[in-house]
Amino acid sequence: MGIVANRFEFKCAVCSVCDGRGCIGQMPGMGGVNNNKNFKLNFEGWKKLRQKAVSDGTIKSILSIPVETSAVRAGPVTGAVQNIGFEKEEYFYLPYFSAARYGDIGLCVGDGYPDYKLHYGLDAVRKLQKAEPDLKAAVFLKPYPNEKLFDRIEAARDVAEIIGNDIDSYNIETMRNLVQLEKKTPALISEIRKKISVPYALKGIFCKEDIELVKEVKPDIAFISNHGGRIDTREGSTAEFLAEYGKEIKKYCGEIWVDGGVRTRHDIQTALFYGASQVIIARPFVAALVSDGIGGMIKKIDEIILGEIID
Repeated sequence: MGIVANRFEFKCAVCSVCDGRGCIGQMPGMGGVNNNKNFKLNFEGWKKLRQKAVSDGTIKSILSIPVETSAVRAGPVTGAVQNIGFEKEEYFYLPYFSAARYGDIGLCVGDGYPDYKLHYGLDAVRKLQKAEPDLKAAVFLKPYPNEKLFDRIEAARDVAEIIGNDIDSYNIETMRNLVQLEKKTPALISEIRKKISVPYALKGIFCKEDIELVKEVKPDIAFISNHGGRIDTREGSTAEFLAEYGKEIKKYCGEIWVDGGVRTRHDIQTALFYGASQVIIARPFVAALVSDGIGGMIKKIDEIILGEIID
């Protein structure tokens, strides 16, 4: 049984393969913009890289890469009511993070509107800290004006091992006309970094202009992402972007993280081969959680990392 008695209250169709075909037009919801175009391209991108690797002789190198749980995190998710279908926002976070920890993977806390979406996520981590005092999370904040961001940074201080900004979400459809968000400049990012004492991540690297921003600000973490296909941006996959620009980006940051369409152990291995240090997964975990509860999400984590789900 899922988190609530009637699984069909949830918006996720729990497709046998989470490839972007079952939630077209769901925004808010589990889908993306432009008929899930980039959602689908993300999913397909990892396979395309492996097909290329077969041709150029690197496929054995990819598939021999070990996958440790330390290389995987549960992605930042908010909007549990409007995007997933929970009765109340607060019902989502503790089960989601608990399953992640039982599966021995890391946590990402997301941000949203209203502000309680961030605070429910932070509070869920604090509850887990009672049993796991050293537990921390990567906290990704929306690009609010800096004065508001400073308050959020302070609120997350006891939880955050990393502070990041969703630089791509200043015009995200689900928050449009609700709050003031802004495109972050190097000067604004410099102000943010002065307020934190943990590594800083730029999340949403997906265009050439983003690479220029990475070169200028030199973040601790450059997080390649197109928000799971949920923002208006160029067409393409995070896989192809990582493969094409990963080496260049790595010269100007400490680590590269990536998300988008990762569904199998082979996908994780492909991301690691092309230079990612951390691979972030969300939709498959959410689908497992709403269909089969915490145990279902733990099983999904194991299936992906141990390789029970491949191609």
